[in-house]
Amino acid sequence: MSGQIFHDGEADLAHRAKWWTGRALIYGALALWAFICLFPIFWTLTTSFKTAPDVMKGNILPWWDFRPAWLGWRSLGLSPETIFEESTVREEFLKRFLNSLVTSVSASVLAVILGSLAAYGLSRFAYRFGPMRNGDISFFFLSQLILPPVVLALPFLVLYRELGMLDTRIGLILLYTLTVLPIVIWIMRDQFAAIPTELEEAALMDGLSIWGAFATIILPIALPGMVAALILSLVLTWNEYFFAALLTSTHANTLPVMVASQTGSQGISWWSMAALSAASIAPLILVGILLERFIIRGMAAGAVK
Repeated sequence: MSGQIFHDGEADLAHRAKWWTGRALIYGALALWAFICLFPIFWTLTTSFKTAPDVMKGNILPWWDFRPAWLGWRSLGLSPETIFEESTVREEFLKRFLNSLVTSVSASVLAVILGSLAAYGLSRFAYRFGPMRNGDISFFFLSQLILPPVVLALPFLVLYRELGMLDTRIGLILLYTLTVLPIVIWIMRDQFAAIPTELEEAALMDGLSIWGAFATIILPIALPGMVAALILSLVLTWNEYFFAALLTSTHANTLPVMVASQTGSQGISWWSMAALSAASIAPLILVGILLERFIIRGMAAGAVK
């Protein structure tokens, strides 16, 4: 009897050891992946507090490898001693920040609205455009992403010059909407396709119109997908550089163009570029944190409905 108890105890210890080993490996792999993902942000933030010798030496850990300084932020007029003083560089930064904010948010919201409507139609109704059916039309939207931006550079440059839309926010908003619209359509098409059609049929039987059912029943359930599409659109439009550099010059320049311009006769101002990059990615991090909670609430609301 005692031998059986001893054997069971050994088996229990072996099971616990195996369980703890598996958990340790999983959390170790997650910690390593988190370190890999967050290290570029850490490197950018610390570089904004380095001087030129620290950048060239590749010092990484503040207060261990180097003493933090406000060189990068001072060059932008954002250091503690210059924040309340007049600064043309800071004014230019705020102008570019506002341009990026207006163009990316406007384009993302517009793309989500138009893309959701198009995706709902493709998931609920049968269309025919020549030999093309719903699947072919959906693939046509996605195929627009195959074209490299440089192929569209000359046509858009000539078109915008003729329309007087060069160096304007509205020009970037319309172009950015077109670039992210295929992604939004594909995300939302799958989201709507996963919603049972019986919900709309029940709403129609209760007297709602198709638009009423879409607004009151379908949209709350599809809210997590819309938020995910909005986040992805914001990231893509906020970081877009090629068209912003091509189609703007003075009034509608965005932050990525300003980050790339931190070069001079003495080389690249890594500290200034790092400070600009840190200030540029901070809003995206904040949006991701806030909208992550919103996604969870939207999923809970959709589950209740």
